[in-house]
Amino acid sequence: MTSSSAHATGAPPRATAAASSATAARGRLVIDAPTRMFHWLFALGFLGAWVTADGERFRLLHVTLGYTMLGLLAFRVLYGVFGPRQARLSALFRKASGIGAWLRAAFTAFTSGSPGAVNWRQGQNLLMGIAVVALLVIVLPLTLSGIGTYNEWLGGDAFEDVHEFFGNAMLAVVLSHLGLILALSILRRRNQAMPMITGRMPGNGPDLVQRKRTWLAALLLLAVLSYGAWEWQQSPDGLLAGSANSSHERDDD
Repeated sequence: MTSSSAHATGAPPRATAAASSATAARGRLVIDAPTRMFHWLFALGFLGAWVTADGERFRLLHVTLGYTMLGLLAFRVLYGVFGPRQARLSALFRKASGIGAWLRAAFTAFTSGSPGAVNWRQGQNLLMGIAVVALLVIVLPLTLSGIGTYNEWLGGDAFEDVHEFFGNAMLAVVLSHLGLILALSILRRRNQAMPMITGRMPGNGPDLVQRKRTWLAALLLLAVLSYGAWEWQQSPDGLLAGSANSSHERDDD
């Protein structure tokens, strides 16, 4: 049967097996380019904002990174509403909402003496989804409170503590997210961050992403770089100067 089928399709069995092996090695495309670009720009933006949080010299750069993160959030929301199905925010929130059912199933499996029955892959996906949702939720009050502090809304002091609280909360979520990825990479002996780099997941099966949309990822990167360059030009001494040169500086008159 197998031999006949191979001859009928005109493909030798060895060629068919080689093609299947090559497909498995290449993996399935599961994350498109705009989503991956947003992820890394967002991560770098938060890292830069955290590093430049203290010190007057870096204040303009810190504020610029904050506005950049707010713009990236706006892009992700729009892409999550109007983008392809696999990038929809509704799918992300729906995935995260299943954590309760998974915890109950895991608890039942452990109490019945059958820990092997726990679906750990599902638990991994749920925890990852929760981390992403938490980051997207936290960044809005984080950036808005930062803007309020910088522009001294209501005196500024009212927003400073809020900004610090959400900054620490976001750092905790980021570290938990990285810790989970590291733990899973060690336990499963596979780099769990690789799909966010290449967009592909090892194994056979159909691609979840039909179009890479590399052009949109390039436009997003260009927009972020252009905004940074514009902010740099607005300050005579660049973004490493004191706050007096900021394009966002208040009018003291």
